Amino acid sequence: MALLKALVVDDASFVRDLVKRTMRQSFPVIDVSEAPNGKRAQSLMMRTQFDLILCDWEMPEMSGLELLQWMRQAEAYRKVPFIMITSRGDKEHVVEAVKQGVSEYLGKPFSPEGLGKKIIKVMGRRLEEAMARAGKSLAGPPDAFAESAALLTRKSSPAPVSPASAPAAAQVKPATVPRAPAPQGPRSMASVRFADSSLRSVVKDINLTEVQVIAKRGQSFPGILEPAVVDIETAEGQVSRLNGYVHQLQAVDKRQDTDFVSMVIRFVDEDPVKLEELSRFISRFRAGL
Repeated sequence: MALLKALVVDDASFVRDLVKRTMRQSFPVIDVSEAPNGKRAQSLMMRTQFDLILCDWEMPEMSGLELLQWMRQAEAYRKVPFIMITSRGDKEHVVEAVKQGVSEYLGKPFSPEGLGKKIIKVMGRRLEEAMARAGKSLAGPPDAFAESAALLTRKSSPAPVSPASAPAAAQVKPATVPRAPAPQGPRSMASVRFADSSLRSVVKDINLTEVQVIAKRGQSFPGILEPAVVDIETAEGQVSRLNGYVHQLQAVDKRQDTDFVSMVIRFVDEDPVKLEELSRFISRFRAGL
């Protein structure tokens, strides 16, 4: 039986699912609800008292910062822990969130382990006592977080990826496989950030749903379904903080000694401002092909 209530607020359903799965596996005493934006969250919070809020910053209708400001002015939520989960990790935004009363700050992409540590930190003795009343250990089984990570953010080996050594889940057999990663003329570079690493790559193709990048072997590659944040660098500027997850990972060539790996990141953002920015970049990208 759940003894505590938490609300997960994010306009990306994939992020909400990852947070819910991690919490349900590791903290079974917490009943988890969800909302796609701050306005919906505010409506739920006025009907139900929650003990923990985990919220994205950038959302349509009402941002995470605006929801936090409303909470700290409401008597019922003045002291309720609020964890901001966002790709906005620069000092300016962190300081602003702290000024508004944020309890903890977790950058995207994040690992289940990192999320769990933040929850334990902000909930403290209250979570420990709830777990004890339910006959559970706060630490949980030794592999509680690892199991969640294995299901949703499985890591591949830091060693170079090849068709023979890649995990079975990553062995994709597409109808067409790009042969050469080095297009002529100006190229758009992309930095793909994961919970524990980042990957330098070249944009091969992109649309409003996903981006295909080509990266050189020798870097640390992620696993299928691992959350990612894509920052695209262009001559005209930069398209930043596109949230997504690894949808496909494969060798560019069929040769075992191929020098390049192709990766598809599927976007989960529904923010209209980001989509407009992405649309402008796609138009420039297509014109330059």
